[in-house]
Amino acid sequence: MRIYFVSLALLAVTVSFGQQRPQNPTPTPGSPTETTSRPTIGAAGIGGPNAPKPGPKAYKDVITDKAISSKGLFTVHKVDDKFYFEIADSIMGREIYAITRFAKVPGGAGVYGGGEVNKQTLKFEKGPSNNVFLRVVTLISMADSTNNISKAVSNSYLDPIGAAFDVKAYGKDSTSTVIDVTDFFKGDNQVVGLDQNDKRQFNLTAIAADRSYVQSIRTYPINTEIKTVKTYSTSAGSPMGFGGSPFPGASGFTAASRAGAVTMELNTSMLLLPKTPMTPRLFDRRVGYFADRYVLFSDDQQKVDRKEFAVRWKLEPKPEDREKYMRGELVEPMKQIVYYIDPATPKQWHKPLIDGINDWQKAFEKAGFKNAIVGKEWPTNDSTMSLEDARYSVIRYLASDIENASGPQVHDPRSGEILESHINWYHNVMKLVHDWYMIQTAAVDPKARKMKFDDELMGQLIRFVSSHEVGHTLGLRHNMGSSSRTPVEKLRDKAWVEANGHSASIMDYARFNYVAQPEDGISESGLFPRIGDYDKWAIEWGYKYRGIADAEQEEKSTNKWVIDNLSKNPRLWFGGEGRSADPRAQTEDLGDNSMKAGEYGIKNLKRIIVAIPEWTKEEANPYENLADIYSQLITQYGRYVGHVLRNVAGVQETFKTIEEVGDVYEPTPKAIQKEAIAFLNKQLFETPTWLLDKNILNKIANPISLESIQSYQTSAVNSLLDGQRLFRLVAAANRYGNTTYNITEMIADLHKGIFSELSSNKPIDGYRRNIQKVYVEKLIDIVDPTPTMTINLGGFGGPAPVNVKYTDVVSVAKGELKALQAEINAAANSSSDKISKYHLQDLADRIKKGLDPK
Repeated sequence: MRIYFVSLALLAVTVSFGQQRPQNPTPTPGSPTETTSRPTIGAAGIGGPNAPKPGPKAYKDVITDKAISSKGLFTVHKVDDKFYFEIADSIMGREIYAITRFAKVPGGAGVYGGGEVNKQTLKFEKGPSNNVFLRVVTLISMADSTNNISKAVSNSYLDPIGAAFDVKAYGKDSTSTVIDVTDFFKGDNQVVGLDQNDKRQFNLTAIAADRSYVQSIRTYPINTEIKTVKTYSTSAGSPMGFGGSPFPGASGFTAASRAGAVTMELNTSMLLLPKTPMTPRLFDRRVGYFADRYVLFSDDQQKVDRKEFAVRWKLEPKPEDREKYMRGELVEPMKQIVYYIDPATPKQWHKPLIDGINDWQKAFEKAGFKNAIVGKEWPTNDSTMSLEDARYSVIRYLASDIENASGPQVHDPRSGEILESHINWYHNVMKLVHDWYMIQTAAVDPKARKMKFDDELMGQLIRFVSSHEVGHTLGLRHNMGSSSRTPVEKLRDKAWVEANGHSASIMDYARFNYVAQPEDGISESGLFPRIGDYDKWAIEWGYKYRGIADAEQEEKSTNKWVIDNLSKNPRLWFGGEGRSADPRAQTEDLGDNSMKAGEYGIKNLKRIIVAIPEWTKEEANPYENLADIYSQLITQYGRYVGHVLRNVAGVQETFKTIEEVGDVYEPTPKAIQKEAIAFLNKQLFETPTWLLDKNILNKIANPISLESIQSYQTSAVNSLLDGQRLFRLVAAANRYGNTTYNITEMIADLHKGIFSELSSNKPIDGYRRNIQKVYVEKLIDIVDPTPTMTINLGGFGGPAPVNVKYTDVVSVAKGELKALQAEINAAANSSSDKISKYHLQDLADRIKKGLDPK
């Protein structure tokens, strides 16, 4: 047996992950504090300050003949305008997960029905004076009750009391307690409502008690659903939307705010957590699952253990099927994972969304289960079901112009067991996938060459996004490194890519096969993402039933399995979320070589750009389509540039345990880094005139506006000469010696590309003049850093922060400026192009002042 306790010292950490901070604000009408107020009789008469409170009444006097009652997690009684919970003694002390979501919001609010507001672990317990406390369980520590240290843990931690209720009556058989929850739910409280940060973000002030009420409470066997309407005051006449900033489409909220009030509908699901938590599966950095954690105390420790566990559904074979399962036969799980489609979803998208859910069935078969997951239509005319009910996982369709979808899940914080999920599906995600597919595949797929796709194609795009988001709700994180396990040339191999897919994981941000060339003849199966080798392996890791009740023993048994699988199939590698300096783990990229993939991608963009004026034609359209798609094309080009940049000063991070050979950290190979600089010199710093199509620009862009190409060039130079990147080159050379690309080599290669006109004596065009000025000014900034200018190395294992002044970065920058100064002076004297001559003279003056500012 294990005991769970709250660590109040870590409460702020919990808040950052969605838990709400219990506070004691000044009472407002309808607040938890007011819930306990009552008339009293004292020396001054009724309501006097010293009057005793009345005790519980007889059950029949509280739950009268007028009561409308229903049984479930709590027995709920409605008497006139009051709502009562009758809490069985068996539920007292049980942990309950409370999830509050928006049900309806003001138009233009920037949030949508189904969006999560708050989640808390709660428990009711009897108080000392005919009252009931609602405690907030915010963070878990653990100790086995057979260990002496469990007493110390118990003595150290205490759950905060979020609310207190008078006992109105005891049940007929004295095994239940009746409390009035009306004011608690209709009032302004943080336990099941908006916290102070939400109110500031949404520009709300006090709750209007006379316009806030409990709309309904429905109860079911393991959950109770509370729907409330709450009205808040806001600044009258404010032209702002939620958050105090204007945004398109906010007219509905603007009208509401000018009325001086905002009204919203909330739904709180109170879900009973399992009495015995699921056995956790300890988190493994080599497999990409979301994780939660607890602190473990035991008598035989010499230090506290911090245990992380994976977030996943509880999937087990039925008891009668366990022998079959262990023999390797496919069996159905005790409880199927079911996702419903919001009935508000346009009918033509129901099947693609369901197909995206069901695509995961083949992954669960690797874990030994058949029919483990299924997508279903929402039942019609079933009054017992609610979209906000925490027992049901739903793809919620949101009438929003946001180009996105998201897959959150709600899990038991004690074990990681996923309890339910509400996937947010924004209507305008269709524009996002349209633009991706058009820009990335129109060179090879004629169906992508128009502004409105056929339903069949859009359905396939929706299906892929559905699979990705469902993957998150199964516990899977992004695997941004997955696409790097595919050799670039395989992306052009029709037979291989159609059989294996362009990436090993649908959880990567690898959209469509932009490497494929028209002559390759690759079909949609080789262009689209799909559930791949990594996804099936990750599901097998997370959901394979091993019948081992001890998490640590299970971890040991799976470690060899992980090592063996990774050694046999490199496509199973988990590269992380793409936040490190590892160029193998990037968003929106393809293949094992960013430079080769980018060159193929640029070839296709050159084919597309000349055609988009025709493809974007729609009657009476004032070139909005053309401007939009050209912008998407430029953005895609910028992605290729960004992918290449990450290779310079890259640090490869490969998670391992001590049983595996090789290092965790290695520099990106020297040849790859040199190839990256060569790509940038050719594809970016040499003016990409093919992007400056006057047939397009003269219709969509004022010539006085800053060209996007110039912005990309400027950003790239600043990024390459960023202090942190340069220091990574210095640090890598210190550790690995001449085997890695060092800072002087990188500067020399960059110099050769950006200042090629100094030796050729060719005129310098406007884009090149801009790049050269940026280069010089960035080096000057490095040479004369502010006293506090530091490099933050926290993500790469080095000391943080490092003062730039005490590194070789300053020395190299100063040496480069001096070398440039001599070359520029010589070139300026021999230049016959007037503007080039003036530009070079200007650069020389800047360098002189930068080296000797006094």
